[in-house]
Amino acid sequence: MDKILRINMSGANGPELKTESLGAYAGLGGRAMTSTVVAQEVPPTCHALSAENKLVIAPGLLSGSAAAMSGRISVGCKSPLTGGIKEANSGGQPSQLLARLGYAAIILEGCPKDDTLYKVIINKDGVSIDKADDLKMLGNYDTVEKLRGTYGDKFGCISIGQAGEMKLGAATVAFTDMEGLPTRHAGRGGVGAVMGAKGIKAIIIDDAGTKMREPKDPEKFKAANKAFVAGLRQHPVTGQGLPAYGTNVLTNVINEAGGYPTFNFKQGQFDGAAKISGEALAEMENSRGGDGSATHGCHRGCVIRCSGTFYDKNGRFVTKQPEYETVWAHGGNCGIDDLDAIAELDRLDDDFGLDTIEMGATIAVAMDAGLAQFGDATAAIRLIKEVGQGTPLGRILGSGAAVTGRVFGVERVPVVKGQSMPAYDPRAVQGIGVTYATSTMGADHTAGYAVTANVLGVGGSVDPLKPQGQVELSRNLQIATTAIDATGMCLFIAFAILDQPETFQALIDLINGFTGLDMTGDDVSDLGKKILTQERTFNARAGLTAAHDRLPDYFKNEPLTPHKVTFGVTDEELDQVFNF
Repeated sequence: MDKILRINMSGANGPELKTESLGAYAGLGGRAMTSTVVAQEVPPTCHALSAENKLVIAPGLLSGSAAAMSGRISVGCKSPLTGGIKEANSGGQPSQLLARLGYAAIILEGCPKDDTLYKVIINKDGVSIDKADDLKMLGNYDTVEKLRGTYGDKFGCISIGQAGEMKLGAATVAFTDMEGLPTRHAGRGGVGAVMGAKGIKAIIIDDAGTKMREPKDPEKFKAANKAFVAGLRQHPVTGQGLPAYGTNVLTNVINEAGGYPTFNFKQGQFDGAAKISGEALAEMENSRGGDGSATHGCHRGCVIRCSGTFYDKNGRFVTKQPEYETVWAHGGNCGIDDLDAIAELDRLDDDFGLDTIEMGATIAVAMDAGLAQFGDATAAIRLIKEVGQGTPLGRILGSGAAVTGRVFGVERVPVVKGQSMPAYDPRAVQGIGVTYATSTMGADHTAGYAVTANVLGVGGSVDPLKPQGQVELSRNLQIATTAIDATGMCLFIAFAILDQPETFQALIDLINGFTGLDMTGDDVSDLGKKILTQERTFNARAGLTAAHDRLPDYFKNEPLTPHKVTFGVTDEELDQVFNF
C-alpha cells in the first residue's frame, strides 16, 4: 500500500480527486492510520458534520496479504456521537480489495455545495466519481443490488443507508461480505453520518487484475502464518467455541455470571437467555439449513469463522448470523426472547445503516420512557422502522440513547461520552466498566475486552466483582487492542495470543516477515501507547476532560442483582488508566 486517495467534496467545480504518496503516514495501517490522520488534520473543536471534519477509511497493515485474519478495516473521524476521536472497525471484503489496489487510506474531506449524492469507483485503472442521486434514501441492500446491475457482482462496496443520509448519530458505514451483501458494519460513533455529510453514498471497489501483497521475507512470513493459524485452532475459544456457536456463545456465559444487562440495565440476568443463546441459535440455523448457516467467515482469510447466515423458517435469507452484542441489545436488554424478531431487527439496522448496539440501547431507553413495553418485539420493530422512515420520532431514536433519554426524561441511560454501553454490566464485570469509562472511543467493549480475565479466565483471572486489578487489566488490554486494530487483524485473535506465548510470537514474526521490520513485543506495546496518546490528546483539545471518563452515577449507587454489587473502581483509580 503506497498511496492515499483524497476526495475533496468542496471543490469549486465539484468533487476533486487526488492520489498522493504516503509521506509522513508511511508504515501506518488501520487504526494507526485513521487516528493519526484525524489527530493531525482535523480541528478538534470543529462540528463533526462540517467540512472541516474528515472521514478516513484505512485497511490494516497486513490487509491484502495471505496473513490469516487480516481483513479488518478502520473508519475514523471526529464522532458526532461522542464529540471526540473515533475509530470504528469492520470485517467484509473492502479492506483486502483496497489494500491489493495499493491504497493505504481513502480520506473524504470537505462537503458538497448542495444535496447531490455521489458514488466513487476504484479499480486498477484509477478512480472516478459520478453522481448517484438515483440511490437517494435507498437502504444498503437496495443500494448494492442497484449497483450490481451496473458494475456486475465482483466488486466490494462501502455504503450508507438512510440513517447516514439523514446524518443520524447512530449511523453506520456498511461493508459487503464475501457474498456481496452489506452485512458488515463500522458501527459505532456515527461514522455513517459523517460519510453522509460528505455526500458519498457508495464506494465501489474492483480489484480485478491485481494480486496478493507480497511479504518482504516470504519464508519467515509463511512459517509464522502457519504457526499463527495453528495457535488459533488449538485455543478452545477460537478453535471450538466461536466456530460452533458464534459470538453469541457468550449469552449463557454472561447471563450465568450475572453480568447480562436486562431491561435497560436494571438486572444482570434474563429469564429468556436460553431461548436466544448461541446454542439455541446454532440449533435453529442447522435445522433450517442453507449455505453458510451456522459457520461462516466475515472475510477471506478468516480461520475462526465465528459468523453464520440466518434464514427464516421458509428458507429465505434474512441477515448474517446476529452477533452476541446484537442479540443482547435487541434481545435481553429489551426483554425480547424471539430469535426471528431479533434477526429482523438486525436486518433493518443493517439496511437502514444503524448501529445495533446503539439502537438496542435506545429502544430499551424508549421502553423505559413508556413508548413500548419491555418484551414487545412488534413495537421494537415498529420503532426501528420509524428511524428508516425519517419521522420526527425516528430521527430522535436514530440520534442514539443519550439524545432519546434527554428528550423523554429518562435517568437510566447507559452511555459514556454519549455512546451506549454494550452487553456487559460494569457492576458485574468491573474491568469492562473501566474500559467503558476511560476508552477514547466512548463506551466500547472492543477497546479493552476485560471479559477475558474477568469471566473467561483468558490471560489470567481477575475477580469481576471487585475493583482490585481492574485498572491494570483494562490499561494493558486497551494498549494491546489499539495495536491489533492497526494490523487489520480480527480482535478475536487476542484469546489465543493472551494464553499462548508462542502464538503471540508468531504474530510478531508474521508482521516482521511481511514488513521487513524487526519489532519486538515491547515495540507492539509502544505502538498501542503512541496511538492512544494521540487519541487522548485530540479528545482533550476537543474539550473532553477527566469528568468524561466516568460511568453514569447509578452504576455506583444501584446494586445489580443477582450479586447486589455496585461499580467499585474509584474516580481516582480511573484517572490512572493512561499513566503509562
